[in-house]
Amino acid sequence: MPREASRGRRVPHPSEPRPPEGLPAQRRGTTPQMRGRYPDFDVLSEARHWDEVTRRVVLDRVERTPPLRYFTESQARTLEAFCDTVMAQDREPRIPVLAMVDDKLSEGRREGYRYADMPDDGETWRLVARALDEAAREHGADSLAAASADDRLRVCQAFATAELAGGVWDELPVARAWAVVMRDVLAAFYSHPWAWNEIGFGGPAYPRGYARLGIGQREVWEGEEAFVVDPVKDVSERGLE
Repeated sequence: MPREASRGRRVPHPSEPRPPEGLPAQRRGTTPQMRGRYPDFDVLSEARHWDEVTRRVVLDRVERTPPLRYFTESQARTLEAFCDTVMAQDREPRIPVLAMVDDKLSEGRREGYRYADMPDDGETWRLVARALDEAAREHGADSLAAASADDRLRVCQAFATAELAGGVWDELPVARAWAVVMRDVLAAFYSHPWAWNEIGFGGPAYPRGYARLGIGQREVWEGEEAFVVDPVKDVSERGLE
């Protein structure tokens, strides 16, 4: 038995993309999977500097995971698998991306526009859930949630490059659907304080504001990067695009 497994730690599958060599474990605060470029940064330690309304909104994102109301249980399983795959959330702690999207849709919050050839955003998400399960069945799984990690990646890659066809895609433009769901996924993920810790974002600027805006400058409360490998170059060199 591998030493990591004997100690109760998860051992990545050989085909899984691994973190870049030397990426530090998070020592302070929380990040997805507890790794990041700013291991000693915790944006929530600055909460006392925010105004009361802002503080309440931000802390609520950490302390409360909205209940699923918009999607059915089967849709939620499929879409959670999708969100985790495209955001590379392969272990805890995870940002509850789908729960945040579900909350937005169930509350009737929209972007104020939609493409002329697309249905309502909520209906787009439901159709995407059906389409992802259809694609997973072509790989021998009952649903995307039941598919292997490799097959989930294949399905999501085909979705991203608009290579899925047939079934749902006869009525829904695949590239537009990708744009709609990824807009919501990214907005949810990067509105969460754990993502701010991961990217070293110092949080809300009100009321104290930012003053050091030059290249290479940072406020004293912002994170200090401890890992300098270029993520774009690293992903390309490791063939993870």
